[in-house]
Parts: sequence; C-alpha cells; structure tokens
Amino acid sequence: MKKIFLVIALLAIVLSDFGCSICGCRNLYMGLFPIFKSKFTGIRYSYSEFHTTLLNNLQQFSHNFYKSAEIWSGINIGRKWQLLTFLPYYYNIQRDDDMGTTYKSGIGDITVLANYKIFDTRYLKNQSYKASQQIWVGGGIKLPTGSFNINVTDMNTTLADINAQIGTGSVDFFLTARHDIQIDNFGINTIANYKISTPNQQHYQYGNKLTVNSIAYYRISRKKITFVPNAGIAFENIEGNKLNGNKIILSDGLNTGSYATGGYLLTALTGIEVTMQNITIGANIQFPLAQKFAAGQTTLSMQGMVHLSFAL
Repeated sequence: MKKIFLVIALLAIVLSDFGCSICGCRNLYMGLFPIFKSKFTGIRYSYSEFHTTLLNNLQQFSHNFYKSAEIWSGINIGRKWQLLTFLPYYYNIQRDDDMGTTYKSGIGDITVLANYKIFDTRYLKNQSYKASQQIWVGGGIKLPTGSFNINVTDMNTTLADINAQIGTGSVDFFLTARHDIQIDNFGINTIANYKISTPNQQHYQYGNKLTVNSIAYYRISRKKITFVPNAGIAFENIEGNKLNGNKIILSDGLNTGSYATGGYLLTALTGIEVTMQNITIGANIQFPLAQKFAAGQTTLSMQGMVHLSFAL
C-alpha cells in the first residue's frame, strides 16, 4: 500500500481542469467513474499546458500551465438518481515574453450535477455471456465561489489575464448525457456535456462549451484487483467570449483586433484504472489530434489527470 501512494504522489507531481489563455476558462472533465454501488469520494489532480503566439505580433507569446486539485464525490439516490459534486483548487502559471512569470491560485467554482437513469438493461446467456447498457441524463449548476478579481474595462487588461482568473464570476448551467454499454469485460463509455454560460457582474461572459468523450475499456480481474486499461477520444467546441453581449476579439486590449476567441479541440487519450476492494486509482493522458483556438494562436501541448477515489 505504501508503494501505491508513492506512485500517486509522483503522478501528481508530473501530471497535476483545462484552461487556455485565449480560448476560455475551465472545463468539467468527466471520464470513467470509479467502481461504486452507493457512493464515492476522492481527489483528482490535473495538468494542462498551452502556448500562445499573437498573429499580429509574433514577438508576443506566453506559456500557460494550469494545475488543479479537485475533490469530487457521487451518491446514488434510490435506483434512478445520482448526485455529483466537484470542488476544485487551481494553481495557474503564466509566463509572458515581456511580463515575466505570474502565479495565481485559490478555490475555484463549485459544480453540482444531478443525473436520472432513463434506461438500464442486463442480459445473461448460458451463465457466461453478459451484457448491460445504461443511459443517464441530467443537468447541474456551477456557482461563482472562485475569485474573479480584474477590471474588464481597463484597456490594459488582456484575455490572458481574464482566463487566468480562478473563477468566472458567473452562475453557469450544465446539460449532461451518459451512455455505457458493456459486453462481458469490454465496454464503451460516452459522455456529452454542454455548459451554458451567463454574464458575470462585470457583463463578461465566457463562451458556451460542448464536450464529448468516448472511451473504450476492458476489465481484467486478478484475485481482488481489477485493472481497466482504456483509450478513446475527446472533442471540445468553445464559443467566443463576450463583453456587454458583443464577442471579444484579440489584440493587446479587449476592444481592438481581428481574431475571435473560442475554437475546437480533438484529443486522443489513454489511461488505466486499478480497483482494490473499495479503492480506485486512475490516470490518463491526452494529446491533441486537431485543434484551432483563436485562428491558431493558442495550441495545447498536452494534458493529464490522476485520481484516488474511495467507494463508501
């Protein structure tokens, strides 16, 4: 057990929500859930790295590193309902060509989701062939518990400054759908999530986001340990940010320029989940297959996640 926790600690250092200096603020990553019957809780560490170079001034660039530690939990209520909560803590690093390195950290926005199971079927043939399928739909809310401490009307304010904020300052809403099908030990888990953003008190509005993850997995049981190697793809489409209802365009300030925010990202991911009795350890890493943020000015290098969860 000591070796397991040592591995988790090392992975947290290497891999430690997804952000971007031009494209928008945080995203809610779902992925594979830990194995649990009634409820679970745990902690997830995530890391993402971006590079930005302005097209109208190639001498201006930045490297952005986003780390988070997130407490997540879930509980099944009866046979049909499921409640999920996410409480993140962010640590952002921004390295600019002219401004040096800046750091920002703090508790982010709390998210609560409620899902309803509309379909659940199981099939058994000859006591050896098993198949199951589930469909969940739901929604949720993100509360502005993270800090948004910046003046968006200041002409010296940049999009990198805004997207480095710990919170959005707004109440946002989620629509979610999850489908899981398993035949014997092989399965495919697909999750679609749409975030509807609202303006904050300064009338700044982050773009709406659509994310879709589809992950194939295979369960391998060895005595009391279950290994679940997995691989899949993830797609994200981000609408442009707005100020006073008008889309933001890119330059040194917020009100001049010619390049809109937002864009899309397609990544390949691979990972593994290991369950020992009531403990699940998991990790994955993602690399971009195709992307276009703000006319190609911002690019994702890589992102990854590791978690330790307990079924209660």
